[in-house]
Amino acid sequence: MDNIQDITQGMHELKFGEMAGSFPQEIIQEILIRLPVKSMVKCTSVCKAWKSMIINPSFIHTHLSPTVDDVHLLLHRVSGLEVTTFLGKTVMDKVDDEVHSVHYDNQAFDEYAKIEFTIPRKQELWNSHLRVVGICDGLVCFADDIYRYGYNFFIFNPAIRKLLTLPKPKVRFVTHRGYDASIGFGFDAMTNDYKVVRVVTLLDQRGTPTLAEVYSLATGTWSSLGCVSPTCLTDGRASSAFVNGALHWPVFCKTNGGLYYFILNFDLGKEVFRKMPMPKSIQWKYDLGLRLSVSDNRKSIALFIMDNRCEDSFLEIWVMKEYGIKESWTKLITLGPQGPERLLPRALYFRKSGEVLVLLTDKSRQELVSLDLVSKEFKNLGISGYQYCNVGFYKESLLLLNKNNAESY
Repeated sequence: MDNIQDITQGMHELKFGEMAGSFPQEIIQEILIRLPVKSMVKCTSVCKAWKSMIINPSFIHTHLSPTVDDVHLLLHRVSGLEVTTFLGKTVMDKVDDEVHSVHYDNQAFDEYAKIEFTIPRKQELWNSHLRVVGICDGLVCFADDIYRYGYNFFIFNPAIRKLLTLPKPKVRFVTHRGYDASIGFGFDAMTNDYKVVRVVTLLDQRGTPTLAEVYSLATGTWSSLGCVSPTCLTDGRASSAFVNGALHWPVFCKTNGGLYYFILNFDLGKEVFRKMPMPKSIQWKYDLGLRLSVSDNRKSIALFIMDNRCEDSFLEIWVMKEYGIKESWTKLITLGPQGPERLLPRALYFRKSGEVLVLLTDKSRQELVSLDLVSKEFKNLGISGYQYCNVGFYKESLLLLNKNNAESY
């Protein structure tokens, strides 16, 4: 009986394959590319011709076209019990990771969905949880370095549940001793390649040089770029912003007048660094919390400045209205502690509507809200109770589907 069913199923599949083969390839491609990502993955099992079409790099990149508008923000939040080690470092125990997909352009921002999310077994990691260093075209790049040195790097596609483990980078504690590292992830349009860039300041070497290395998804290897020019020091695990084909980090250099802050820009295609200025009013301020994000619907950069050292803590939100033009830096708002609880605001990300996702925090409470910059009103988003949070632009994609070395989860 089982043999008869197998034969019957095989005949149906053969007939379907013959029928599918009778349509022009252009029409089939136009139909398939409009399907949801999960449906397209299932279609790879229909016949060899469809599988070959869907895993073709040109099909995968065509699917990333702006005409496909299923766009969200990906929110990675981590909660757990904070404990202090015998070395005096604060780490987290009993960690709970959650990933949510939330609307990018929905003004009400009242809907979000939890995404199934799998990371390697905890005993394989150096830290209790991973850190998001970048999100690009549906790929999420994670680093295992949130509290202590770790060299596990992963690129994960949540839509098709494919995970790629990167080889260990070249600059590590065993090779260069102590360091601070800032990492970014983005797309090189010149070579159609996705790259992870690591900017590392060596703390135990004379002159504290800063080195750079790049991982290429196309080649699967790290390459060294040598010393970074312009000379700078990284602020360990600083946020990056990917805009106009370049990665950006807040960095600083030491001068006779103190610390001078600027933005380090790395062109992913040309693989060269350059300096971009910060607003003049904060270039020489000391010990600020600086976070870069994207603005103007991901066409320029935003700078979030946080000073939580005293009762007069504040948050400033700046945008570069014309990308690359230093005179176009504009301060949009300054916020102090909020409400009777004096919750400290920490900006995360711009939405398409111009509102800003903000964390309101104190030692026992964390709430995610959306800030209207015109009315200065906060909208509670119903997501709270975590110690770590990262937000980035996200849309589902087929990337990694044709990577044989990417594991399925």
